[in-house]
Amino acid sequence: MKVFIIAAISADGLMGMNADQRSLDWRSREDAQFFIEATKAARVMVMGSATYKTFKMKRAPPGRRLIVYTHNLSSISGEGVETTSEEPAVLIRRLALEGYTEIAICGGAAIHSMFLAAGLVDEVYLTIEPVLFGQGIPFTREPLRVPLKLLDTTNLNASTVLLHYAIEK
Repeated sequence: MKVFIIAAISADGLMGMNADQRSLDWRSREDAQFFIEATKAARVMVMGSATYKTFKMKRAPPGRRLIVYTHNLSSISGEGVETTSEEPAVLIRRLALEGYTEIAICGGAAIHSMFLAAGLVDEVYLTIEPVLFGQGIPFTREPLRVPLKLLDTTNLNASTVLLHYAIEK
């Protein structure tokens, strides 16, 4: 099972200025297109309830299974949207038994921390967008030390860079 995190961050390493800011408001079109392609290829998207709410989705995106982490399983609604509070390893085992081979972890900081701390992430795709926030939402909620190996660098446009890392285990 390949588990990867996919995220866009500002040049100063933040995923947004505040919890209500939609990444669609500051991400490039090219990053949005990469996100769609990568999550369609994975077929499964996992995110936290706060991230789900910022996407303002009414249903799971076409061609993808959407699983939202929440402590209040009835607080999230949407056509084809599943909720869970399972431990990450349990979720990954269940999805593997169901025949899935990839999972895209789509945020936010608490979910990134949860999967990274459990040692379950294989790769990270980080899009660096040309904006500075100065303060805001970090990539992880808890301090972590996760060694990375750069696999690829792609210029998505004249100012936006996609970094593809493997987690060194």
